[in-house]
Amino acid sequence: MARAWAELLRLPALFTVPGDALAGAAAAGGRPGPRTLLAVGSSLCLYEAGMALNDWADRGEDAVERPHRPLPSGRVRPAAALGAACGLTGAGLVLAAGAGRPALAVAAPLAVTVWAYDLGLKHTPAGPVAMAAARGLDLLLGAAATCGTPRPALAPATALAAHTVTVTLVSRREAQGGSSTAPLAALAAATALTAALTGRRTTRALLPRPRPRPAPAPADALRTALAASYAATFTRPLAHAALNPSPQLTQRAVGAGIRATIAVQAALAARAGAPATALATAALAPLAARLARKVSTT
Repeated sequence: MARAWAELLRLPALFTVPGDALAGAAAAGGRPGPRTLLAVGSSLCLYEAGMALNDWADRGEDAVERPHRPLPSGRVRPAAALGAACGLTGAGLVLAAGAGRPALAVAAPLAVTVWAYDLGLKHTPAGPVAMAAARGLDLLLGAAATCGTPRPALAPATALAAHTVTVTLVSRREAQGGSSTAPLAALAAATALTAALTGRRTTRALLPRPRPRPAPAPADALRTALAASYAATFTRPLAHAALNPSPQLTQRAVGAGIRATIAVQAALAARAGAPATALATAALAPLAARLARKVSTT
């Protein structure tokens, strides 16, 4: 039973969530505090609500394409999954309210986006955009909770959303495979984002360099290392999936993209002049990779 719920909620992917709020707090120029922790808790609840709702909505499709998943295999009842999605959504909104009205003002549309994606938008052209919007809003939630406004974190939220779009586009073919188009497009996007995270002049339009205090050389090195970690985690599996778009390699690329989210978050925190937050976020990556060996992230 415990393993079935771990699969339903995709526990390894949970490690990609705290960095959203932490990167948002860093982008807004604040230090993580009690309200940031409430935002992290809200994010975790809303993310897991989306996971449970996703499998509830896809239970008919999974019965054909993924019969081993918890719902079609009978290990988790559909009513229990839907109940978990509702309960977790409520908990997420309550935690956001505890972080203040600005945080709740971001968490509410985030919850709506999660439910809209799972119940209707997922299989439409708007699906990847909705998923990206959810990730971007999650980062803004951290900024709003910590500093009372999400505005300073808009550019980092856009960068995180761009990464999320690439992963979502590839994931649409993870069960069938057979197309190199999405992995190739994602590879190009990941290369551009890597350049943006390292602060090259050609990418300022995508991710402008933060205005606050100039970063010293060690901070530059940290940001570059984290951007390189992102590229190393994501681009190689994408290249393999592009060369051989089998379901197995496509799923591997999607899993790598989900884990690479942590490197993006850490690099964004480093860009904002918060090396401690960046390192704390990056430390979640080995934990996610270790758990992913036992429970699939996709």
